[in-house]
Amino acid sequence: ENWTAVLQAETSMQSAGIFLKAKDSELFVDSLRFTIRRSGGLGLILTELAGGREDGVGITIIEEVVDGGNADGSGIQPGDSIVGLTVKKSVNKGINVEEERVSVSTECLSYDATIEALMSLPEVVSDDDEVTLTVKRLRRQPKISVKLQYPPSDNLPDASIELFAGENLRRAMLTRGIKLNDKFAERFDSGGMGDCGADGTCATCVVSVGKGMDLLSPMKQQEEQILKTKPRWRMACKTVVGFGMTEGDLTIQLSPRQWEI
Repeated sequence: ENWTAVLQAETSMQSAGIFLKAKDSELFVDSLRFTIRRSGGLGLILTELAGGREDGVGITIIEEVVDGGNADGSGIQPGDSIVGLTVKKSVNKGINVEEERVSVSTECLSYDATIEALMSLPEVVSDDDEVTLTVKRLRRQPKISVKLQYPPSDNLPDASIELFAGENLRRAMLTRGIKLNDKFAERFDSGGMGDCGADGTCATCVVSVGKGMDLLSPMKQQEEQILKTKPRWRMACKTVVGFGMTEGDLTIQLSPRQWEI
C-alpha cells in the first residue's frame, strides 16, 4: 500500500499529531466527507495495514463496502481510510432539547483502536440517525504536459516538460532549467535590475498562453491590472498550473515581447 503515517510538528496551519501521507510522490491525499445512516451498522469492512503498537497507532483502511449496506452507493471506496466521525446527540437542557455534535478522530489508529473509537459514539436511537465520515483517499497527482515555444530570434526548437498540478509555473520552470528573463519586459516596479523575486512587478517572467488557459489559476487584481491589454499573457510567478487539480495540455510562448519585434 502507498499509505504511511507521519509525525507532524505543530505549525501555524496544523496542530501536532500523526497524519496519513502518501508514500509515492505522484500521489496526493484528498479529504472527503460522506453522510450515511447509522442504523444497522456502517456496512464497511476494515483491515489493518500497520499496527501492533501499545499506543494504538497504526493504519486502518476500508477493505470492502458491503453490498446493500448503509455505505453502499455513498461514494466511499475500498482503500479509503476513515479519519473522523461525527454524530448528533440530543441533550436535555431544562425544558429545552438541544442537539450537540459528538466527534471522534480515527486517523492513524490500529484496527482495534479504530473499533474502540467507533464504539465510543453515542448509541443509535432512531432509524433516521446519521453519521458523517471524514475519509482520506489517495489520488494520482494530475499532470500538465507543457509545450514551450522560444522566440524566433533564439533559434531554439520547441521543448516539452511535465508539471504536477498545483505547481507554481515560474518556480517549476526554473527548477527544470528553463530560463525566464525577458529583456524587453515593461517593468512595473521602480526600475530595478533583474527579476523582482516573484513579487509580480518586473514582468520578466511573463508568458503568452496559446493553449490551456483554463488549466491556470485565476488572475488576482494586481496581475489583471498590469496585463489588462494582453488577455493571453500570464505572470508565471503568480500562476499555478492544474488549478483545481485538473490536468491537460498547456502551450506557452516564452518572452512574448520578443515575438512582437
